[in-house]
Amino acid sequence: MGRRVWLIIAAPAAALFIAFWLLPMVRLAVLGAETPHGMDTSAYWLVVTEPRYWQSLANTVALSLAASLATLVIALPASRFLARHPDFPGRRILMSLLLFPLAFPGVVVGFLVILTTGRQGVLNTLSKAVSGETMVLAYGMAGLFIGYLYFLLPRTIGVLITAVEGIDQQWLEAARTLGAGAWRRFVDIELPALTGALTAAGAMCFATAMGAFGTVFTLGTRIDVLPMTIYNEFTNYANIPVAAALSVVLGLATWAVLYGANTLAARTGTRGRT
Repeated sequence: MGRRVWLIIAAPAAALFIAFWLLPMVRLAVLGAETPHGMDTSAYWLVVTEPRYWQSLANTVALSLAASLATLVIALPASRFLARHPDFPGRRILMSLLLFPLAFPGVVVGFLVILTTGRQGVLNTLSKAVSGETMVLAYGMAGLFIGYLYFLLPRTIGVLITAVEGIDQQWLEAARTLGAGAWRRFVDIELPALTGALTAAGAMCFATAMGAFGTVFTLGTRIDVLPMTIYNEFTNYANIPVAAALSVVLGLATWAVLYGANTLAARTGTRGRT
């Protein structure tokens, strides 16, 4: 009876998994093995032998890694401050402002980047007023980097605040009693305790940045990152096999980084318990 109940409960989840993940992924992989029109090789072979696709993948990985690292560097001190000062005036307002970008889709984020660093943006206006020189960042990799920071920071701060609050304060008090300064307490106690959360947050940032499309599309179609390349192959050139093959490559690259991050986090957690 118990097994039958579990089968009844699991059946809808299994059906959804098969219908909305497994079958589309299998279909995507099969499409990537087809031969594009006018070619004599499969789309996978074309993707792995064409330098421009490798360049697009390299740009995507480099930009995602840079945005993820910068997000962690900015979010960690902000999260520590918010976690260590729960009663300072204006905390709720500040938290709501920091988390507000979560409500925006990528298109709106791209629009905000244009308003800030575009041709008519605030940065360019100030640069002309001060030096007479133009400063436009919005329509290239620099603008995309700023956009990634905009929607990665709220996600990361939320994760790290919870992790900082979970650190045992007795260890910090004991280190303070023994004469350890703030920096020594951070390096020896807080940072090791936060390694798992930092790894998980960095992996989340990387995965989000790898697949981000709305911001790229808003800032410009000439930005050479893989989501934009897939869009062009599928929409502008109707090259569905290549778009499918590139999608598989993007998924595998993201999965490899996530797998490595999860493995590192698991090893760190095991060492912490021992």
